[in-house]
Amino acid sequence: MSSYVAVVGPSEASDDELADAEAVGRRLAERGHVVLCGGHGGVMEAVARGAAGVGGTVVGILPGTDRSAANPYVTVAIPTGLGELRNALLVRSADVVVSVGGSWGTLSEVALAVRTGVPVVALRGWSLPGDPALHPVDSVDEALHAVDTLALGDG
Repeated sequence: MSSYVAVVGPSEASDDELADAEAVGRRLAERGHVVLCGGHGGVMEAVARGAAGVGGTVVGILPGTDRSAANPYVTVAIPTGLGELRNALLVRSADVVVSVGGSWGTLSEVALAVRTGVPVVALRGWSLPGDPALHPVDSVDEALHAVDTLALGDG
């Protein structure tokens, strides 16, 4: 059974973060998961490109009111008109959140997920040692293994 997996990360990301996000998106889609993201650039575009490249479904939950503002790899664009408040919709729509890298916006998404009981897999990003809701990992393989475990409810 597929899960809804939100992938969050900075809009101004490093080359390594972009490569990781694209690989995560591709491999999530190959596993049949629906990929959720914020719909814009950086990590959001990279994860969408990875998922779309293998025929996956990518839902972009946009901060503005214009569907055309989504990156070209988004399958379904949902304009919210909520600005950064859309982060709560993104997180609450997900079964698992994967954070790739870190920025202040990413931190807000991770915090919202933790506060609402959505597990977070942190790929070289924000984490709080000892917090059972956060699952820090160092590689794409580890991230996907954690998602598989959490999506099945075994985590």
